[in-house]
Amino acid sequence: MFLIKWEDLPDRIRTDAVRPYYDLLQKKKGHLVWKRLGDIFVSLILIVVLIIPMIIIGIVVKAGSKGPLFFTQRRVTTNGKIFKILKFRTMVDNAEKLGGLITEAEDSRITKNGKFLRKYRLDELPQVFNVLVGQMSLVGTRPEVPKYVAKYQPEMYATLLTPAGVTSFASIDYRDNDELFTDRKMIEKNYLEIILPEKMKLNLEYYYKFNVLYDLKIMFKTVIEVF
Repeated sequence: MFLIKWEDLPDRIRTDAVRPYYDLLQKKKGHLVWKRLGDIFVSLILIVVLIIPMIIIGIVVKAGSKGPLFFTQRRVTTNGKIFKILKFRTMVDNAEKLGGLITEAEDSRITKNGKFLRKYRLDELPQVFNVLVGQMSLVGTRPEVPKYVAKYQPEMYATLLTPAGVTSFASIDYRDNDELFTDRKMIEKNYLEIILPEKMKLNLEYYYKFNVLYDLKIMFKTVIEVF
């Protein structure tokens, strides 16, 4: 969670476009410490509170369709590191081999139980374990797959200065992302050229407003918007 030295950052992050955000976060190092401590504290509480509901969800997932309980995928987090994001599986087994990386509206790969889990974001509950070990934060830019990170504009790499997040104002505003993709041929193009730049504007603005209380505001709004 702590900023590493500027000279130690990967070349694609250590650019003039990213430097203003790095300098800004340097001034907020105290908030970054409290953010990490808060992530550990809250994730531990959530694991205790949610362990029974997660067991029930796991049984429902396994009973609903063939395949593994969890869906894991390589994503990018702090300083460009790769990690495996953890979710309850909401699609048929080997869904990525049957379609693209982006879920489209009325995607036939989504299971019956998966529709409910995705609607209320229950599939993302296992990410509390990603948060606990420091791969993610409760609040931050949603992690992308390496393929899309490689297409970032220079300024977008600033979002890799801190851990990927479970939620953010960008993910709240685009919580019904699937409904925006109805033309299968244009899904990836529309995401990279329209949706991603708009989400990144919000993600970069977050650094200017970031503090512990602001994170609490985002988490509270997430709960309200989901339910």
